[in-house]
Amino acid sequence: MKRLSGNREMLLVVAIVALVALIALRFPPFVTPGNLVNVYNDSSILIILALGQMAVILTRCIDLSMAAALALCGMAAAMVNAAMPGLPIPLLILIAMALGTVLGAFNGLLVWKLDIPPIVVTLGTLTIYRGLIFLLSGGAWINAHQMSPAFKALPRLNLLGFPVLSWLSLAMIAIMLLVMRRTPLGRAFFAVGGNPHAAVYTGIDVGRTRFLAYCLSGMLAGLSGYLWVSRYAVAYVDIAAGFELDIIAACVIGGVSIAGGIGSVAGTVLGALFLGVIKNALPVIDISPFAQMAISGTVIIVAVAVNARSEKRKGRVILKKAEATHG
Repeated sequence: MKRLSGNREMLLVVAIVALVALIALRFPPFVTPGNLVNVYNDSSILIILALGQMAVILTRCIDLSMAAALALCGMAAAMVNAAMPGLPIPLLILIAMALGTVLGAFNGLLVWKLDIPPIVVTLGTLTIYRGLIFLLSGGAWINAHQMSPAFKALPRLNLLGFPVLSWLSLAMIAIMLLVMRRTPLGRAFFAVGGNPHAAVYTGIDVGRTRFLAYCLSGMLAGLSGYLWVSRYAVAYVDIAAGFELDIIAACVIGGVSIAGGIGSVAGTVLGALFLGVIKNALPVIDISPFAQMAISGTVIIVAVAVNARSEKRKGRVILKKAEATHG
């Protein structure tokens, strides 16, 4: 599995470099250091969300409600800030993350305790969370002039030449690497997705593990909700509408198997960066929005096909080893 994911990561690095080089031929300013930093910064929220989705998909589940949870947490953070502009921003971020964790826990409980298919649960909660935004805000927007300067400033602050938003995404990458490689929870994500029945025999609670994966995705959606609203200085019902498709696409492109049990933090980050490069590059080389959608969709289909072939190849290798052992 490590060799499989390593190959995918190297292919993605080559693909990103080749893509950037092709874009540079058409639009040389794209490869200036400042612009590349901006491309990463623009991809930062997608990276954070994709890391949460990765944990869920590894356990053979899916979270279609992440963008809606982001929007609800972002709207709540903006409303709290508008009502209490003196509230410390770190506390406001913790409130958004706590709300996101609750939303994720709701998904996880429905999947765990009621055994409802994850796609059905999160499709339903996607609509519920969007409806709650409307009820919470009355359909009204919260604009930049209603937000405190400190609320809007944090993602834009520069630290050692990089925006704080980029540093936050790098911190999340480091934390997720630690969780996935060094903790029992990270190993449980892979075990549950790889073989839920065998995981039970090793003492892993499959339902509880999936519940924790949803809590993690919800917490990262809450953090992203604050970052999205503060960065763009606006909150409304349809924030990030459709963004759940980009989140899932980043995971799939990065080699996370929809069937569970296969994936990596590095691959997920590279998948998000690949999408980020495409989305930043296509407008500057005069590709129409409709063509952009078609290109993005094609990339997703190709990534799923490559994943499927890789998994079949892996299966054949395992079978050959088994035959050799018994033969």
